[in-house]
Amino acid sequence: MNYIVFDLEWNQNPSGKKTRNDRLPFEIIEIGAVKVNSKKEITDHFHRLIKPQVYKWIHDSIHEVIHVDYKDLMKGVPFEQAVREFIDWCGEDWYFFTWGNQDVMELQRNMKFYGLLDLLPGPVTYYDVQKLYSISYDDGTHRCALEHAIDELKIEKSRGFHRALADAWYTAKVLEKINNIIIINHPSLDVYQNPKKKKDEIHISYPDHDKYVSREFATRERIMKDREVTSTRCPVCHLPAKRKLRWFMNNPKVYYSISNCEEHGLIRGKIRIRKTEDEKYFAVKTLRFTDTEEAEELRERKEVLRLRRKLKRSVEKEI
Repeated sequence: MNYIVFDLEWNQNPSGKKTRNDRLPFEIIEIGAVKVNSKKEITDHFHRLIKPQVYKWIHDSIHEVIHVDYKDLMKGVPFEQAVREFIDWCGEDWYFFTWGNQDVMELQRNMKFYGLLDLLPGPVTYYDVQKLYSISYDDGTHRCALEHAIDELKIEKSRGFHRALADAWYTAKVLEKINNIIIINHPSLDVYQNPKKKKDEIHISYPDHDKYVSREFATRERIMKDREVTSTRCPVCHLPAKRKLRWFMNNPKVYYSISNCEEHGLIRGKIRIRKTEDEKYFAVKTLRFTDTEEAEELRERKEVLRLRRKLKRSVEKEI
């Protein structure tokens, strides 16, 4: 088993959002990776500059950070070649490791744009070293910059930052400091390639919470009428938990609830509605333990939202 620690640099439309290609808002221009063995030793590296095919000029803010100009990229290879070589280099038995949760998704989006997504079947399980670092050295929720982690761990800065290979190397050095048990217990799941059918739905149990990813639905409304989506089970015993606060919409994309397991306590439910590029919808539900303080805060939030809606309806009637 190899750990593939990789980093991407990408460009965006220099002219802004109005004229960008919505199928590819971020175009990958560099792939850097290191291969790490079970002892967390770096055994190999991979690097490709990629010749842009969609955005033919470097956005000013991107240029300031990564210090790559258009002339450099013109010497690069096409994305199709670079990603095929990258996947081949990874080998047959591996997991992705990244700093943060964006690179795995952007890699897939670029692959889909070029019709190569079949090279990386999903949903993709990977490990977010930024999250693992927070769990190991912080509060588990705060996310810091890679350079901050390098400073905190007193790792020698032998190369610059904000280039793909260098950042992959630094990420591997942070990974070296993280306990294997923490790594094993905290995988991440990228759902850019979301489940399509009931049989493909995903249920994952973590040490402190459960996650469920639903199949696709035609509308948001149909999602919240599905029993599996709205069910609440205890993350420990997995028995149905009694609803104390019914699901309520905090905003059009997020719903909350509070339930109670008689043996293990209060459970906060959160459903995030995700929209696919094909105009379909699916749900990502997390169930984790909470306390009476957070439960009361959610109860108060629900009441405030109810009163706002009531006031809005009253004003509309008067108009």
